[in-house]
Amino acid sequence: MDISLALLLFSAITCYLLWFTFISKSLKGPRVWPLLGSLPGLIENADRMHDWIADNLRACGGTYQTCICAIPFLARKQGLVTVTCDPKNLEHILKTGSTIIRKDRLGKPFSMIFLARGSLTRMVTRGCSRGRRLHSSSPLGLCAKPWLDFGPGLPDNSFASAFDRATEASLQRFIFPEVIWKLKKWLRLGLEVTLSRSLVQVDEYLSGVINARKLELMTQQKDANPHDDLLSRFMKKKESYSDKFLQHVALNFILAGRDTSSVALSWFFWLVMQNPRVEKEILCEICSVLIETRGADVDKLYPSVPEDSKHVVADDVLPDGTFVPAGSSITYSIYSAGRMRSTWGEDCLDFKPERWLSMNGDKFVMHDSYKFVAFNAGPRICLGKDLAYLQMKSIAAAVLLRHRLTAVAGHKVEQKMSLTLFMKDGLKVNVRPRDLKSIVASMHKDKDVELDSDKCLSILSNGKCGAYSESGGGGIGVDVVVGVV
Repeated sequence: MDISLALLLFSAITCYLLWFTFISKSLKGPRVWPLLGSLPGLIENADRMHDWIADNLRACGGTYQTCICAIPFLARKQGLVTVTCDPKNLEHILKTGSTIIRKDRLGKPFSMIFLARGSLTRMVTRGCSRGRRLHSSSPLGLCAKPWLDFGPGLPDNSFASAFDRATEASLQRFIFPEVIWKLKKWLRLGLEVTLSRSLVQVDEYLSGVINARKLELMTQQKDANPHDDLLSRFMKKKESYSDKFLQHVALNFILAGRDTSSVALSWFFWLVMQNPRVEKEILCEICSVLIETRGADVDKLYPSVPEDSKHVVADDVLPDGTFVPAGSSITYSIYSAGRMRSTWGEDCLDFKPERWLSMNGDKFVMHDSYKFVAFNAGPRICLGKDLAYLQMKSIAAAVLLRHRLTAVAGHKVEQKMSLTLFMKDGLKVNVRPRDLKSIVASMHKDKDVELDSDKCLSILSNGKCGAYSESGGGGIGVDVVVGVV
C-alpha cells in the first residue's frame, strides 16, 4: 500500500475516533458504538424495547439523547434521537413547542391518514354541539369495536391479519434510520415486503366497504333508517371527497379504536387477576358506583400506544435544557411516563387504582394531563377517550360480575413489539361462574359503603352472576379457555 494512502487512512481513522469520543461523551443513555450508534443495544433488547427505554430514562433522569447513526454530519441531525418522558418536556412537545411538529416517518401509505383528522374533529364537534347521536353500529362507524378472540376454531379475518402485520412491520420504520428502511423497501427485504402486501389487502378491504356504503346510500329509500355513522356523514357532505380520502378517514377510525380498546382490556384483566384485592374492590364498586380509576391505572402501566415520535423542523431547547437541533427526532415514551418514580412515587410500578381517588375515596381525581399521556394531551388529545373508558367499564363490569377469571397454568404473558402494545400470545384464562354472596355480605357489614340492595339483586341471580335463566339457575358449569388478543 502506498505510504501516502496509508497515512491518509490512518489520519481519517484517528480523526473519526477523536470525533466519536467527543460525541459519545456528549450523549447519555444507551451505549453508542462506532458507526452503528445505539442500534446494537436496540436490536439486543428488541423483545423488551419499551422496558429498555424506560430503564435508560430512569438512569438519565427522564431524558436522554442518543444517535442511531454515528457518522459525521448525520449524528447530530438525522441520526440524533431525543427520548423523554419528563412531564414538562411532554407539555412543550404536545402543546407549547410550535417548532416541534409531526412529520411522517412511516412513508406515504400512512401519511395521509393524519390529513383526515382536521375534518374528523370538526365533524365530531359539530355533531356533538347539535346534540345528535353518532352511531357506531359498524366497525367503520365512530370507531371500531374491541376485537376479542374467544379460543381457537374461529374463521380467519384476512383484513384483521393484514392490519396486524402492517402495524407490526411499521414499528421497524421507527426503530431504524430512514435510509435503512428505504433501502430494505427498495430491495424488498424483511418486513418491508410484508408491509407492502398487507397495505394492498387493507386498501382492497376499505375500497370494498366504501363502494358498498355508497351503493346503500344511493339506493336507500326515503322512509328507511338512514346511516348516521361518521363515514356516511363524510359521504353526504356537499364537499366531494375522493375515495382515497375516505379510505384514510376509515383507516383513522380503525387505528384509533380497534386495537387500543382490546389491548387495554387484555392488560386490565391480567392485572386484575394478579391483584385479588383490586378485583374485590371493583366488584364492590359495581354494586354501588362504578368509577374510572381502574382503567386509568391500567393505561398508566400499559398504554395501548407505548411510544410516539416527532420531527424537529427548527432548533429548539426543551424545558429541562436539552438542545434539539433541526432535522433530528424526538421520541416521547408514554410507556415510561407512567413508570417513573420521580413522577408517581416509589410504588409507580404497582397496580394501584386508588392513586386516582380523592383523599376520602369518593371522587375520581385526574392527575396532570402531561404526567398521564396515554390519550395524548393538549390540542391533540384523543377524541375517543371517553368512549374508550365507556367501552372498558361496560365490558369489565359485564365480565367480572358474571365470571371469575384465572390465568391458564403455564401461560406466559409477554409484550409484542408493535405500534400497539399487544400481548404476544394473547391472554389465556379459565372462566368460572362468579359467586357474589361473600362480596354482598362484606358490603353490608361496611357502614361506610352505601349499598343499593335492589340494584345488587337485579344483577344477582341466586347469588351468582352468570346465571342465564329467569329462575336463577345455571351459570357456566365448566372451565372455558378464553384468549383475549
